Amino acid sequence: MKYTYNTKGTCSQVIEFEIGDDGIITDVSFKGGCNGNLKAISKLVNGKNAKEIADTLRGNTCGPRSTSCADQLARAIDEALAG
Repeated sequence: MKYTYNTKGTCSQVIEFEIGDDGIITDVSFKGGCNGNLKAISKLVNGKNAKEIADTLRGNTCGPRSTSCADQLARAIDEALAG
């Protein structure tokens, strides 16, 4: 299923991704933010277990912010998995 998440507190504004019935995340894309870093995150998580990704990225911060694009991806996955 395809998910769209509006981020809060980061330079990126939207994260889009799919989670298959097997819990595998694919087609991750960020709108806005640090283009190179977010492309790298997308490549690193593609084809991996969504819950494991969320557990790994949750709580990551960016500078003085209390969140980051990676943390926002974790929050988006948590929300998607919760239904």
